[in-house]
Amino acid sequence: MFNQFYRPVGYSMNAVPGSAYPMGTAATGQQPPQVPSGAPMTSAGTVVPTPFPANEQSFIENILRLNLGKVGTFYMTYENNSEWNAKIFRGVLEAAGRDHIIISDPKTGVRTILLMVNLDFATFDQPLVYQYPGTIGNPPTTRG
Repeated sequence: MFNQFYRPVGYSMNAVPGSAYPMGTAATGQQPPQVPSGAPMTSAGTVVPTPFPANEQSFIENILRLNLGKVGTFYMTYENNSEWNAKIFRGVLEAAGRDHIIISDPKTGVRTILLMVNLDFATFDQPLVYQYPGTIGNPPTTRG
């Protein structure tokens, strides 16, 4: 039973029963503001603004995107394929998405879409641009 004299901390008389939202949000269909995952909040419920990271997370597609225009060799495996189980593709890296890579043959201009699910590994003949959270700059280009 509700006790009119006892109110939990933060309780508002304008709150929608059974809801954490004050009147004017849930009751009117308005949504609370979007909060970036992991963003700190104050005890009053406001989001503390934090700057976006200067570099992307280290996922394969992000590493490939940092190296667009470079020639690479892509080693692919295709399970249950009677003609060829593994295939090697070489070309200029044109684009990289979450699930695909687009390369082009520098001699013919033919573009090929490769699925990430089939990618085993890739090699490049030149240094790669690589930024990983917590590191600054690129690796050295000469070996000492």
